[in-house]
Amino acid sequence: MAVIAFRMKLRPGCQAEYQRRHAEIWPELLTLLSDSGISDYRIFLDEPTDMLFAVQSVVGESSQALGQTEIVQRWWAYMADLMDVNADNSPVSVPLHEVFHMP
Repeated sequence: MAVIAFRMKLRPGCQAEYQRRHAEIWPELLTLLSDSGISDYRIFLDEPTDMLFAVQSVVGESSQALGQTEIVQRWWAYMADLMDVNADNSPVSVPLHEVFHMP
């Protein structure tokens, strides 16, 4: 199992709405993530900077092809008004590299 971490950026004033939408995350999106080998997916918010830090455990080849699915593309479009996104509405995501792990 691999652990993947990355950061994203919210637009100012969007913290509450971002949290609200994730509290109501679509069940079919959760099923897709789980079926794709993603588990223990967490997103943390650094409130002063509006930075999001995400960590997920992944089995297999995982999420690379998820962006091609209709459900993920709809989710990206739904969230695009709240965060920095690329031209295809995918979140601008910067990979984070592990520098310490306490097993």
